[in-house]
Amino acid sequence: MRLPRLPEPTRRALTFWRRSIQARVVISTVLLSAVVFSVVGWFLLQQTRDGLLENRVDAVVAEANGGTAAARKLLDSAVGTDSDADTQRQQLAATIIQRGETRGFSAVLFGPSEPGSRIVDGGATFTPGLDTSSVPDSLQAHFDQDTSTAWTYTDIETTDPDGTTSEEPGIVVASQVTLPADSETYTLYYLFPLDEQAETLALVTRALLTAAVLLLVLVAGMTWLVTRQVVTPIRLARRVAERLAAGQLQERLKVSGEDDLARLATSFNQMASNLQRQIRQLEELSRVQRRFVSDVSHELRTPLTTVRMASDVLHDARADFDPVTARAAELLQTELDRFETLLADLLEISRFDAGAAVLEVDNLDLGAVARRVVDATAPLAQQRGVRVVVRAPEEPCLAEADVRRVERIVRNLVTNAIDHAAVDGEDAGIVVQVAGDDHAAAIAVRDHGVGLAPGESSMVFNRFWRADPARARTSGGTGLGLSIALEDTHLHGGWLQAWGRPGEGAQFRLTLPRRAGSVLRHSPLPLVPTDVAEPVS
Repeated sequence: MRLPRLPEPTRRALTFWRRSIQARVVISTVLLSAVVFSVVGWFLLQQTRDGLLENRVDAVVAEANGGTAAARKLLDSAVGTDSDADTQRQQLAATIIQRGETRGFSAVLFGPSEPGSRIVDGGATFTPGLDTSSVPDSLQAHFDQDTSTAWTYTDIETTDPDGTTSEEPGIVVASQVTLPADSETYTLYYLFPLDEQAETLALVTRALLTAAVLLLVLVAGMTWLVTRQVVTPIRLARRVAERLAAGQLQERLKVSGEDDLARLATSFNQMASNLQRQIRQLEELSRVQRRFVSDVSHELRTPLTTVRMASDVLHDARADFDPVTARAAELLQTELDRFETLLADLLEISRFDAGAAVLEVDNLDLGAVARRVVDATAPLAQQRGVRVVVRAPEEPCLAEADVRRVERIVRNLVTNAIDHAAVDGEDAGIVVQVAGDDHAAAIAVRDHGVGLAPGESSMVFNRFWRADPARARTSGGTGLGLSIALEDTHLHGGWLQAWGRPGEGAQFRLTLPRRAGSVLRHSPLPLVPTDVAEPVS
């Protein structure tokens, strides 16, 4: 299944991330710093919150105990003077509620309190606007078995005179008193809001967030500056290395200071100087070698022409010689033919080395080229007892190429296949296959001879290389044919590849672009023959 194409901004961001080490270092440092700041900030907020709540709990418990003590004192002073329980209860509730209004808390007086009784059952007097559901059931249930003062957190719900309902966190403190008039136990609930603590915590949170953002910006800036000091020399070294690779061997890095980067730049410059010196030496040696080959090849033509003329005279008069002399004249003629071919190949190689080879591009039918080459090499194939078959499509397989050079490539491949083809059995044959598509055209030459050992498919194009030095060349080759064929192929911008396996023969594939100057991306023919079984692993 093909994945959907990413949007252009995303692809640019990913490319920038892959190519910029400075961006990766800065972003990674900022992200790690953000994680650290988050953990530290959360810890500080927790500590601040716990400290604020602990202080507030101590304060509200002390305030509640003070209110309960004042209530008990008020009740003690009323003993004997007022025996009406309702009056005492109302006076106690009014006193507690008024105290709460002046000191910023709400109050609830509930009673008589009995095990299992709750405020919802009735009998509660409370601060106006307070929702008695703000007192948790868990705190009310505390007095079913215990009479000690208790507290808990809650959400205090209140209703304003205009009907607006609000809710805020708070603390509920509960304690019990005994009413003298009826000797019943009543429970006092003090509800203290935590709005000041919430404001303080919000202020601390904003301060920590502001500080974290500023610290992240500072960390990003410092990381950018630090990495810039390291990345900038690396980028300069990359640019200089690219210019060196482009042939500007005089380029050097600027050395400043004595730190590690300065020593690296010094070592880089020394390496560049050594490479420049060695490359120039190699260029000079290559130039001398090419000049030597070219000069020797040209100088040999004059004496070779003289020897050729004398050899022709002797060869034409061999019928008048004794058998030994006649045989010597024939051998001389044969070796002179091979020597002339070798000399021509050396001159061609020298032109490739000197960069003087040029193409004469024309529309070329590879199928017609294959047939002409097979017809030209038919006597050699008959001599070897090898059958050569051409498999080409009926329609022309056209490509923009140099006819002379392509014919030379195919002729080298076919004669090389005849030299190494099997001469007995059903496999005594060579198949020349032609195919093409909209972008490329190809010729594959398949033989069923000795094949190639592992690693020899890349060495077979080396100059004067032979798979079997003891094997005779039926076609009288010079050892430079495949090397010249490879150079001709590269001149076209094509591919010349070899496949072989011992005992299963070999296949050479020539692939050319349909249009001169185009870039090859595939070949219409497989490199590995279809009649070859894959090895079992």
